[in-house]
Amino acid sequence: MARPKTHIMSLLANRRFLKMNGLGNEIVILDLRGTRLSVSAAEAAAIARDPRSHFDQLMVLHDAHAPRHDAFMRIYNTDGTESGACGNGTRCVAWALAADREMGGPGADRLILETAAGELPTERLGDRLFTVDMGAPRLRWDEIPLRDPFHDTTGIELQIGPIDEPILHTPSVVNMGNPHAIFWVKDVEAYDLAKIGPLLENHPIFPERANISLAHVAARDHIVLRVWERGAGLTRACGSAACAAVVAAVRKDFSDRIAKVTLPGGDLTIEWRASDDHVLMTGPVELEWDGTLAPSLFANVA
Repeated sequence: MARPKTHIMSLLANRRFLKMNGLGNEIVILDLRGTRLSVSAAEAAAIARDPRSHFDQLMVLHDAHAPRHDAFMRIYNTDGTESGACGNGTRCVAWALAADREMGGPGADRLILETAAGELPTERLGDRLFTVDMGAPRLRWDEIPLRDPFHDTTGIELQIGPIDEPILHTPSVVNMGNPHAIFWVKDVEAYDLAKIGPLLENHPIFPERANISLAHVAARDHIVLRVWERGAGLTRACGSAACAAVVAAVRKDFSDRIAKVTLPGGDLTIEWRASDDHVLMTGPVELEWDGTLAPSLFANVA
């Protein structure tokens, strides 16, 4: 007689989470500092399936690896894959830690958060306004990375549609902790990004896939952007994509080094600082609710 299957309850069950957003970019923060717990790809995808804990990015906090860091972050996309950076999510984490400080915890107005892609220093400018130092962009073809060598990454040979009349072509490519391809267009709403985004995200030229943006330069200090986010899909905002767009625009002499980037969820201010090559992103955050992860989320997770 076969024994009935038993399921080991995930240790994440009943853990507290914060549901936040940065310009509508859905963020969930799960604080695992002080524990040895981790989140698997399947558990991250399960958390995303619950409407109350749905996210574009899941920010999981672990103990810092070095004393100068306030936390180590692992960042998950909706499909459970990991991301190297998330500017909107980092601002949300900075708010959560600052709020923790006000309740006697270890938060601070100036924090240094650590990710697999490197350090992300943050600074609180107002109650819900934060700046994140996203570091220096990576611009060489093998740093982005691309499958094929391109000497000039301000515009690579890639198009979608007929050869003689492509729908989109010649994107700029930048790595801002994750790979970004930016297509320059006159109207960001004139394309079915939900249809073409997955094709471009998974194009063989991007061995680690890529975030796909449509960018319109409205003025030298204003870019309008729509983003298909790697592993998450259409998003109302993507901080690293906004950074990548300004870097790419400056390199093409479309933009000044400080520009407003308008996304469907609102505006970010991006500065590509000449003094040290770092990209600074400033924008707001919003707390939506505080909840706990239902045990039922993990019932079918191996």
